[in-house]
Amino acid sequence: MVETDSPLKAADIINEIKRAGIRFIVALPDRTTSHHLLKGLMKDPEVRVVQVCKEDEGVSICSGLYNAGHRALLLIQYTGLLDSVNSLRGVAMEGQNPVCIMVGLLGKERGVKPTESKRYGLRIVEPVLDAMDIEHHLVEEAGDIDRIVPAVEKAYERSRPVVMLIGREPK
Repeated sequence: MVETDSPLKAADIINEIKRAGIRFIVALPDRTTSHHLLKGLMKDPEVRVVQVCKEDEGVSICSGLYNAGHRALLLIQYTGLLDSVNSLRGVAMEGQNPVCIMVGLLGKERGVKPTESKRYGLRIVEPVLDAMDIEHHLVEEAGDIDRIVPAVEKAYERSRPVVMLIGREPK
Protein backbone atom coordinates (compact mmCIF):
# COMPACT_ATOMS: atom_id res chain seq x y z
CA MET A 1 0.00 0.00 0.00
CA VAL A 2 1.43 3.38 -0.98
CA GLU A 3 1.26 6.11 1.62
CA THR A 4 -0.08 9.39 0.31
CA ASP A 5 -0.69 12.74 1.87
CA SER A 6 -4.41 13.11 1.21
CA PRO A 7 -6.03 12.96 4.63
CA LEU A 8 -9.63 12.00 5.13
CA LYS A 9 -11.91 14.91 5.90
CA ALA A 10 -14.85 14.26 8.18
CA ALA A 11 -16.97 16.81 6.29
CA ASP A 12 -16.41 14.92 3.02
CA ILE A 13 -17.37 11.60 4.61
CA ILE A 14 -20.50 13.18 6.11
CA ASN A 15 -21.48 14.54 2.69
CA GLU A 16 -21.09 11.07 1.15
CA ILE A 17 -23.12 9.47 3.95
CA LYS A 18 -25.95 11.93 3.29
CA ARG A 19 -25.60 11.54 -0.48
CA ALA A 20 -26.19 7.81 0.06
CA GLY A 21 -29.54 8.66 1.66
CA ILE A 22 -28.49 7.76 5.19
CA ARG A 23 -30.27 9.83 7.83
CA PHE A 24 -29.72 7.70 10.92
CA ILE A 25 -26.31 7.10 12.50
CA VAL A 26 -26.20 4.35 15.11
CA ALA A 27 -22.97 4.79 17.02
CA LEU A 28 -20.80 3.51 19.76
CA PRO A 29 -18.00 6.08 20.00
CA ASP A 30 -14.48 5.00 19.14
CA ARG A 31 -11.23 6.92 19.12
CA THR A 32 -10.72 6.75 15.36
CA THR A 33 -14.03 8.25 14.27
CA SER A 34 -15.44 10.14 17.25
CA HIS A 35 -13.52 13.39 17.44
CA HIS A 36 -14.33 14.81 14.02
CA LEU A 37 -16.70 12.41 12.25
CA LEU A 38 -19.18 11.50 15.01
CA LYS A 39 -19.15 14.98 16.53
CA GLY A 40 -19.75 16.44 13.06
CA LEU A 41 -22.66 14.08 12.50
CA MET A 42 -24.14 14.99 15.87
CA LYS A 43 -24.15 18.67 14.85
CA ASP A 44 -25.71 18.01 11.44
CA PRO A 45 -29.47 18.75 11.45
CA GLU A 46 -30.05 16.35 8.52
CA VAL A 47 -29.06 13.23 10.47
CA ARG A 48 -30.12 11.70 13.75
CA VAL A 49 -27.55 10.00 15.93
CA VAL A 50 -28.62 7.09 18.12
CA GLN A 51 -25.96 6.07 20.61
CA VAL A 52 -25.86 2.46 21.75
CA CYS A 53 -24.09 0.53 24.50
CA LYS A 54 -23.17 -2.54 22.47
CA GLU A 55 -22.29 -2.90 18.83
CA ASP A 56 -24.55 -5.90 18.25
CA GLU A 57 -27.49 -3.71 19.38
CA GLY A 58 -26.52 -1.39 16.56
CA VAL A 59 -26.80 -4.19 13.99
CA SER A 60 -30.36 -4.87 15.12
CA ILE A 61 -31.30 -1.18 15.27
CA CYS A 62 -30.00 -0.59 11.73
CA SER A 63 -32.00 -3.61 10.56
CA GLY A 64 -35.11 -2.30 12.28
CA LEU A 65 -34.67 1.13 10.69
CA TYR A 66 -34.33 -0.55 7.28
CA ASN A 67 -37.55 -2.46 7.84
CA ALA A 68 -39.24 0.83 8.78
CA GLY A 69 -38.12 2.37 5.47
CA HIS A 70 -35.01 4.25 6.63
CA ARG A 71 -31.33 4.07 5.79
CA ALA A 72 -28.88 3.85 8.66
CA LEU A 73 -25.15 3.55 9.24
CA LEU A 74 -23.50 1.81 12.19
CA LEU A 75 -20.35 3.62 13.34
CA ILE A 76 -18.09 1.43 15.53
CA GLN A 77 -14.53 0.32 16.23
CA TYR A 78 -13.04 -2.91 14.85
CA THR A 79 -13.09 -4.60 18.25
CA GLY A 80 -16.86 -4.09 18.32
CA LEU A 81 -17.18 -5.47 14.81
CA LEU A 82 -15.41 -8.62 15.94
CA ASP A 83 -17.68 -8.74 18.99
CA SER A 84 -20.75 -8.52 16.71
CA VAL A 85 -19.98 -11.43 14.39
CA ASN A 86 -22.95 -13.52 15.56
CA SER A 87 -25.36 -10.60 15.18
CA LEU A 88 -23.99 -9.89 11.71
CA ARG A 89 -24.43 -13.55 10.82
CA GLY A 90 -27.99 -13.86 12.05
CA VAL A 91 -29.54 -10.42 11.65
CA ALA A 92 -27.67 -9.01 8.66
CA MET A 93 -26.67 -12.02 6.56
CA GLU A 94 -29.34 -14.62 7.28
CA GLY A 95 -31.99 -11.92 7.81
CA GLN A 96 -30.95 -10.27 4.54
CA ASN A 97 -30.69 -6.76 5.98
CA PRO A 98 -28.45 -4.13 4.37
CA VAL A 99 -26.59 -3.12 7.50
CA CYS A 100 -24.01 -0.50 6.50
CA ILE A 101 -21.11 -0.22 8.91
CA MET A 102 -18.19 2.20 9.22
CA VAL A 103 -15.45 0.67 11.32
CA GLY A 104 -12.59 2.61 12.87
CA LEU A 105 -9.32 0.71 12.65
CA LEU A 106 -7.78 2.01 15.88
CA GLY A 107 -3.99 1.75 15.83
CA LYS A 108 -3.70 0.86 12.16
CA GLU A 109 -0.27 1.72 10.86
CA ARG A 110 -0.41 4.33 8.10
CA GLY A 111 0.30 2.90 4.65
CA VAL A 112 0.12 -0.70 5.89
CA LYS A 113 -2.67 -3.03 4.74
CA PRO A 114 -4.84 -4.14 7.64
CA THR A 115 -3.94 -7.79 6.91
CA GLU A 116 -0.25 -6.86 7.33
CA SER A 117 -0.67 -4.94 10.59
CA LYS A 118 1.44 -5.77 13.63
CA ARG A 119 -1.83 -5.85 15.60
CA TYR A 120 -3.51 -9.25 15.54
CA GLY A 121 -7.02 -7.81 15.85
CA LEU A 122 -6.52 -5.63 12.79
CA ARG A 123 -4.98 -8.47 10.78
CA ILE A 124 -8.04 -10.68 11.19
CA VAL A 125 -10.79 -8.13 10.39
CA GLU A 126 -10.74 -8.57 6.60
CA PRO A 127 -10.33 -12.38 6.68
CA VAL A 128 -13.31 -12.62 9.08
CA LEU A 129 -15.41 -10.45 6.75
CA ASP A 130 -14.25 -12.52 3.77
CA ALA A 131 -15.20 -15.76 5.55
CA MET A 132 -18.66 -14.28 6.21
CA ASP A 133 -18.93 -13.14 2.57
CA ILE A 134 -19.42 -9.52 3.68
CA GLU A 135 -18.25 -6.91 1.20
CA HIS A 136 -15.75 -4.44 2.65
CA HIS A 137 -13.77 -1.41 1.51
CA LEU A 138 -10.78 0.36 3.01
CA VAL A 139 -11.31 4.12 3.30
CA GLU A 140 -7.96 5.63 4.24
CA GLU A 141 -7.21 8.44 1.80
CA ALA A 142 -9.36 11.30 0.51
CA GLY A 143 -9.88 9.53 -2.83
CA ASP A 144 -11.32 6.48 -1.08
CA ILE A 145 -14.51 8.26 -0.01
CA ASP A 146 -15.84 7.73 -3.53
CA ARG A 147 -16.41 4.11 -2.47
CA ILE A 148 -19.03 5.01 0.16
CA VAL A 149 -22.11 5.78 -1.96
CA PRO A 150 -21.71 2.83 -4.38
CA ALA A 151 -21.12 0.47 -1.44
CA VAL A 152 -24.28 1.65 0.34
CA GLU A 153 -26.33 1.49 -2.86
CA LYS A 154 -25.12 -2.05 -3.56
CA ALA A 155 -25.92 -3.12 0.01
CA TYR A 156 -29.49 -1.91 -0.34
CA GLU A 157 -29.89 -3.41 -3.82
CA ARG A 158 -28.71 -6.81 -2.58
CA SER A 159 -30.12 -6.66 0.99
CA ARG A 160 -26.68 -7.53 2.35
CA PRO A 161 -24.34 -5.82 4.80
CA VAL A 162 -21.31 -3.78 3.79
CA VAL A 163 -18.37 -2.60 5.87
CA MET A 164 -16.22 0.47 5.25
CA LEU A 165 -12.96 0.25 7.15
CA ILE A 166 -11.74 3.68 8.24
CA GLY A 167 -7.97 3.36 8.19
CA ARG A 168 -7.05 6.69 9.71
CA GLU A 169 -8.72 9.37 11.74
CA PRO A 170 -10.71 11.84 9.61
CA LYS A 171 -9.84 15.49 10.29
